Amino acid sequence: MFLTISTTGTPERPATDLGFLLHKHPEKAQAFSTSYGTAHVVYPEASDERCTAALLLEVDPVALVRRGKGKGKGRGGAPDAALAQYVNDRPYAASSLLAVALSAVFSSAMRGVCAARPERAAQPLPLRIQVPALPARGGAELVRGLFEPLGWTVEATPVPLDERFPEWGESRYVRLVLDVPEGRLTLGEALRHLYVLLPVLDDAKHYWVSPDEVDKLLRAGEGWLAAHPEQKVITDRYLARRWSLTREARERLELVRLAEADDTDVEEIDNAVDEETDTDEQPVPLAVRRRTAILAELAASGASRVLDLGCGQGQLVQELLKDVRYTEIVGVDVSVRALTVAARRLKLDRMGERRAERVTLTQGSLAYTDKRLKGYDAAVLSEVVEHLDIERLPALEYAVFGSARPRTVLVTTPNVEYNVRWETLPAGHARHGDHRFEWTREEFRAWAHRVAERHGYDVRFEPVGDEDPEVGPPTQLAAFTRQDKNATPGNDKKKEVRAA
Repeated sequence: MFLTISTTGTPERPATDLGFLLHKHPEKAQAFSTSYGTAHVVYPEASDERCTAALLLEVDPVALVRRGKGKGKGRGGAPDAALAQYVNDRPYAASSLLAVALSAVFSSAMRGVCAARPERAAQPLPLRIQVPALPARGGAELVRGLFEPLGWTVEATPVPLDERFPEWGESRYVRLVLDVPEGRLTLGEALRHLYVLLPVLDDAKHYWVSPDEVDKLLRAGEGWLAAHPEQKVITDRYLARRWSLTREARERLELVRLAEADDTDVEEIDNAVDEETDTDEQPVPLAVRRRTAILAELAASGASRVLDLGCGQGQLVQELLKDVRYTEIVGVDVSVRALTVAARRLKLDRMGERRAERVTLTQGSLAYTDKRLKGYDAAVLSEVVEHLDIERLPALEYAVFGSARPRTVLVTTPNVEYNVRWETLPAGHARHGDHRFEWTREEFRAWAHRVAERHGYDVRFEPVGDEDPEVGPPTQLAAFTRQDKNATPGNDKKKEVRAA
């Protein structure tokens, strides 16, 4: 298998910086052992104007069989299929094995890490990537459908079965050339595209697909896969059509898409809406009033260990940290990007040790139970539920109220009846494009009462923002309190420890 990566440069920004970014010196020919053979990195050309790095993977067919999905008879149990494990296109055609080699040999480059040239690692580069033989189940059209939405110019030339006999037609292989101009993609982004899409085009994983492949897919696909028009094809093929894994991946990607779309920040939307109702005085933004209401409820509950579920960019976590009564604060979000922003907002890397011990940011999906969330005094779902499809709400309800079961749960959500008070919000439109629904006061109360009854909570309701006599407040808040009377704040975790 063979792949080349080329870039161009100038004397001020030489193309040979590619060697720093890949962590492989252009003057050396290097070899690396992999699970399936040996990967070689060489530089056919290296000048200030143009630099090319080549990755050559020599596959050991015996190692492939020994470390693969099984031994003996091949697919379907046919004796002849056993021979196909040793005689096949794996040494020559780019596949999931080449993707594994990319990850192993260029791991730092894929993460965008370069201590020698950190500014170059973060800069988009002009890139050309060539793969002489690429299996493409779906043909050149699918190749373009996968790469073009990511900013690549694609040249996928079908390889004939035999050039001497054109009447035999085309093979399932293409010669692939990918170009991207400067200003679009970093080297790390380009490598992550290849890592995911090479095995997708081959449509065959050559190693066991375990549940952690979902995490690998989401890490490599961060920032582009959630919104990709061929997301279903990518997840199906990358995860070898294992239904449970593809379902989990798509559900998590949908939550990521909603979270990233919401990175325009609900607070900014609320601020913009508040400006429309500006009077002679500067109004208090609705997002600030919402956090004030949540903090008041948390203080009244006596909670000291708090979960911020769907913490986004960490605004509420930041406020909680200011109050020493909160001894443990955990922010949970499905979006790594949002958590990165939250970490910067909180200045976690410069925070004092004692304060840092009080806060944790962790990635997680609220559609799944998570034992890490058990034993806390309170949980907050601020402007979260409306971002889920209605049919996914029962999963969130059980994960929070049935499994985690904090003593207090606070839920805020927009009051759709209030939308008519904003003149610039078109009739029938939600406040945010990614809201799956917005409830009336009656609908929200009916949902909250059902959840409380099902899971053993009492619930009461509070307005957030100025309450209009006709349409109610702009935001509605439900405060759930668990009914087991012996529970007191801070005791749940102690009970778990004693039980253990």
